[in-house]
Amino acid sequence: MLRMLLGILIGLALVPVLGYLWFTKGNPPVAVADAPLPFERIITHIPLHARIDRDMPKTVPVTADEATFVAGAHIYREQCAFCHGVSGSPSVVGEHMFPHVPQLWEKHHGNVVGVSDDPAGETYWKVANGIRLTGMPAYDHILTETEMWQVSVLLANADKPLPPAALVMLKQPLQFDTPPVASLPAMPAKPMAK
Repeated sequence: MLRMLLGILIGLALVPVLGYLWFTKGNPPVAVADAPLPFERIITHIPLHARIDRDMPKTVPVTADEATFVAGAHIYREQCAFCHGVSGSPSVVGEHMFPHVPQLWEKHHGNVVGVSDDPAGETYWKVANGIRLTGMPAYDHILTETEMWQVSVLLANADKPLPPAALVMLKQPLQFDTPPVASLPAMPAKPMAK
């Protein structure tokens, strides 16, 4: 009986040591192309959705009108399109992130466009708070509360007809003014470490 108890205690002590060694030797999947850990999706999605359901605002303080949609489209274009794409032009960056970034102007699950099947309060929570381990930043110190609501209401209505002024912004292909590498200023050479 004593040997069995000692074996159990040694086995329990080895688990954290082996786990520590596994982590410190660079074995966990940390690159975007790595396969996810077993149950990673469950471990991250269940508490995320529970937290959103608990904390998301239930009332929307802005109206779903042309002014809101146009303002939301402008904010979306400036802050969100780089990762989430625009109508007819998905983001190349979003495809190479883990987890893959949802393209918010593409149809999925039938006729659902982006997150138009989510309440605006859920999208607002995600915009304001961000989502850990996804690359989704928190915008609560970048955008005003009104701006976060404007983009959230726009996305909640992405499957509905939008005003032409908003569509113009949302349908222009993404173009980034990045200079070619040859035109960048040369960096001073750093001395080699010995």
